[in-house]
Amino acid sequence: MQEKLPGSLFFIGGCRSGKSRLAEEFVDRHFLHPCYVATMTMSQDPELRERLEIHQKRRGAHWQLLEEPRHLARLLLSPAECDVMLIDCLTMWLTNLLLADLDDQDIRAEVATLLQAVAASAVPVVMVANEVGLGIVPETPLGRRFRDLAGWLNQQVAECCQRVIFVAAGLPLVLKDVSR
Repeated sequence: MQEKLPGSLFFIGGCRSGKSRLAEEFVDRHFLHPCYVATMTMSQDPELRERLEIHQKRRGAHWQLLEEPRHLARLLLSPAECDVMLIDCLTMWLTNLLLADLDDQDIRAEVATLLQAVAASAVPVVMVANEVGLGIVPETPLGRRFRDLAGWLNQQVAECCQRVIFVAAGLPLVLKDVSR
């Protein structure tokens, strides 16, 4: 029986859990013309630059790369020459919004706009984010604000997606699947 593909999919897990790799493998299995939407742009930091280059090599040349640190909704609603968009990662996107000095109300509006764009997208959307609620309580007010917003963002994304997959130790656990 052929697997029914969801319109939107959410891979969530801890740092270095394997969520990006699993999301990329899912896209490679089901789509011919994938688009990778990077929310972190090429960095001047040598370690980050090396990580980004490893990710690019792992994906291969058939992936189209778009770097968009802030305006994901606009990107999802523009015509793209791809049959799926993989956004990696929403946690970095949230960080970019915080660094742009958006207040919580503006961030919530950005999230609402993103979710509307996901629902209206002409192609399936696969999203990746970090689960930040399994660790310690951050020491600083900014750290707690980030944790709270990231937790809220993840809940909103999970609610709108047809399939949600939690990743731990490189293993997927399906939390939600309305396509079955």
